[in-house]
Amino acid sequence: MKNSKDEKPKDMQQYWRSNLRIVAVLLCVWFVVAFCISIFFIEPLNNFSVGELGLGFWFAQQGSIFIFVLLVFAYAILMDRLDRKFDVDE
Repeated sequence: MKNSKDEKPKDMQQYWRSNLRIVAVLLCVWFVVAFCISIFFIEPLNNFSVGELGLGFWFAQQGSIFIFVLLVFAYAILMDRLDRKFDVDE
């Protein structure tokens, strides 16, 4: 029969592992959008336009900011679910 003291540290390790996985995935998405799309693929994307601007320029100036805001909301939602799963919510 397991003691509740034995279960808590193991649960917290799994919680932090899951937390770090979420952060790593979201940071990778941000890196791909902010650097790869905005810098490395700017020329091919500029063949398409958003209004009078090229899509590559738009991603470099506005798109990465919008993606960052969406990632902040995604982090909040995912962490809320994770907190409820491990019963560490408020």
